[in-house]
Order: sequence, then C-alpha cells, then structure tokens
Amino acid sequence: MAVQLDIVAETGSTNADLLARLAEGLVVHEGYWLIADRQTRGRGRHGRQWLDAPGNFMGSTVVHLDPNGPPPASLSFAAALALYETAAGLLPDPSKLQLKWPNDVLLKGAKFCGILLECEGSHAVIGIGVNLVSAPALADRDTSSLAESGALSDRDLFARELAMHFEGELRRWRNLGTETLFRRWQAAAHQPGIQLSVHDEKGEVLNGTYEGLAPDGALRLRLADGSTRVIHAGDVMLEAR
Repeated sequence: MAVQLDIVAETGSTNADLLARLAEGLVVHEGYWLIADRQTRGRGRHGRQWLDAPGNFMGSTVVHLDPNGPPPASLSFAAALALYETAAGLLPDPSKLQLKWPNDVLLKGAKFCGILLECEGSHAVIGIGVNLVSAPALADRDTSSLAESGALSDRDLFARELAMHFEGELRRWRNLGTETLFRRWQAAAHQPGIQLSVHDEKGEVLNGTYEGLAPDGALRLRLADGSTRVIHAGDVMLEAR
C-alpha cells in the first residue's frame, strides 16, 4: 500500500470531501491521505465542530471494507493506536500518553486530537485532527498540543509518520483481528478500576468503575449496585486525580 499525501490549502472538511468522492463512485486508494492547511467546516464526533489552527494536522484517509473482515467500528481503535504510536515517537516523555475509550488519545490527561469514523457503502473514511502546535480552549474539557510537551514536529513530517503507523495498524487489524487489537489498546489505556463518568447515547449520565472492554470493544462499567452496564457509544470523563 503506497502512501500518498495530497495537501490542499483549504477545504470545508477532508472527511466530507472523501465521502463525496466515494458517493460519486470515484476510486480512492488505501494509503491516500487528503490533508488540509485549513478546514472551514471541520467536524468531530456527535456533530461537534473541530477547531483548527495553522500548523496543526487535519486529514482523512479511506479503508476498503470486506464483509468478512473485522467490524468497521473497530477501526477507530486502530486509528487511536496509530496516533498513540506516532505521538510517542515524537515526545520526550511518551509515558504521558494514554488512550481513552472509545477513540481518544490523551496527553497529560488533556485532549490533543480527535478521530471521526464515517462509512460510505463498502468504505470507511477516518478523519484525524491533531493539535500539533496549538490547542483551542474548550469549556468542557482540558486541551493540549504536542508542542506544549516538547514534541517539535512540522505538519508534513507528522503526516508521513501517522500514515506509516496507520498502514501497520490496518495490516494488523485485518490479519490478527479485534482480539489482538483490543488487547493492545487496553495495554495503553486507562486501567481497570478507575472511576469513570459516562454520558451514553441516550443522554443518561452513568458513574462507575471501568471494568475493561467487552469482546466487541464496548466499555464495561460496574455501577455502585454491583451490576455491569455495557456501553456501546458515549462520552467518557476520567475521574480527576
């Protein structure tokens, strides 16, 4: 799979652009990345706006899905691992990185990147935004950038490293399946026993103890009454330390 970086000065959303190409029946090869210097309508999960800044990374790529392959939703775990490995290779102290369910990578407990997975027919589009040089101020969570922790990397170098790590994760995802993927993800994530607050897809707020992942990658949350709730979608906040 040859990596190709296609850099444009400005677009609305790199994810939307690739989804539109696929909907029109155009061929987008795996290994192709559409990267924008600026996005005017960048999107995050649940329809949130993704705020960009000069020097940060905003890009998307395509994965061709096989009906007999791993579930498409598990690609977000593979993307998170690729981001984790890329950032770890740039930081003076990679021990400050941590994965957070479902697809966040935290740096010193703060959000510095986002992953958006969307499907069009038999294709998945994975959009990734990374605060390389600066981070927006958000009211609901702490944010950070790689530069704040001493990672000096220009956008194009970061893009090449991310593309290569994603290629490796994609190969493992296909060849080894989700059991290996989830085991590797959990080794780099918040550990069982930590207190979590989960805003689930129904708008309910649940507090409990993280008990690892279910076989399908869902989060297992032990509630105060001793019961376990399996969460398939939601926002997670780690207990402040």
